[in-house]
Amino acid sequence: MQYRRLGKTNLMVSEVGFGGEWLERHTYEECKAMIDRADELGINILDCWMSEPNVRTNIGKALSGKRKQWIIQGHIGSTWQDGQYVRTRDVDKCREAFEDLLTRMQTDYIDLGMIHFVDQESDWETVVNGPYIQYVKELKESGKIRHIGMSTHNPAMAKLAAESGIVEAILFSVNPAFDLLPPTDDLENYFAEEYQDGLNGIDPERAKLYKLCEQNDVGLTVMKPYAGGRLFDAKRSPFGIALTPVQCIHYCLTRPAVAAVMAGYDTPGHVEEAAAYENASQEEKDYASLLAKAPSHTFGQGECTYCGHCRPCPAEIDIAMVNKYYDLAVMQPEVPDTVKAHYFALEHRADSCIGCHSCESRCPFGVKIAERMEKTAELFRER
Repeated sequence: MQYRRLGKTNLMVSEVGFGGEWLERHTYEECKAMIDRADELGINILDCWMSEPNVRTNIGKALSGKRKQWIIQGHIGSTWQDGQYVRTRDVDKCREAFEDLLTRMQTDYIDLGMIHFVDQESDWETVVNGPYIQYVKELKESGKIRHIGMSTHNPAMAKLAAESGIVEAILFSVNPAFDLLPPTDDLENYFAEEYQDGLNGIDPERAKLYKLCEQNDVGLTVMKPYAGGRLFDAKRSPFGIALTPVQCIHYCLTRPAVAAVMAGYDTPGHVEEAAAYENASQEEKDYASLLAKAPSHTFGQGECTYCGHCRPCPAEIDIAMVNKYYDLAVMQPEVPDTVKAHYFALEHRADSCIGCHSCESRCPFGVKIAERMEKTAELFRER
């Protein structure tokens, strides 16, 4: 298992994580079998947004004796009221639910205290301008949470969080289907049976969000990487093609700022299918060729998606990384010092390009790579 730094939290999280949502439909024994298998495979981050008491208890029992090995995302504002889940910003309700989470998880702290499910601007304003955020900050000051995060499906809200200076990590819904769609506060739009015609590549606002998070050192963990399993079925996929778990995970991990993919599991076998990413070949990981040839909703033509399909380079340039630093650099009037430092730390940079164009023959999306290398070399010479 490979581990990545989760932005400014400095937590080292497994690339493949554990999204706990599906555990609600399982017994303790089944939950423990999945969590034990994840632990054996090196998975070390688990998200528990659920407020239902039994699932929290089951997770806590399954983690008993292993707490320090796991990084837990726990949600503040996910409550259980009158036998059902309720999202709230009522501090008294939030406090009761969070203390319940600590008790049932058999722990005195949560690594990532997540501002739970902010998809609307009015809710964001309520969160940051009222007693709720003071409670969240109190939790951090007391050590009951180590870092402040937020969960959202809406890139516009994720952008506000990334720029806020408050939020250190974001749980965001990422997959190639959702990435087609513009910002919306209606989650049902993402799961529509059909997408409108004319969608072409990653929506600019979502692409900008990933770069903004990278620039601001706000780490991303991923929910909905399989689009609820829809991407595994060619008949239900908006692309008209089926992807594998490994391809979906690789897509997420090639987005800037993404550190961990929180897949959902129903069996230990599902955990193994996701963790198989770590030993998969480049051919098994290759989502780019499939998406470029998809019969509907063209994807990323002319845009670098950092998929790495252009490798190998005879000049040994990490083309995807150079392209990412170029995109980060041009976001600002002045190239940030951090971007300069990362770019010049590369062993082989854009000015090493020999203009052979061999990478372009392998790029599924028709990116004019040699031209971008020239622009990148010139940009960093000037700045």
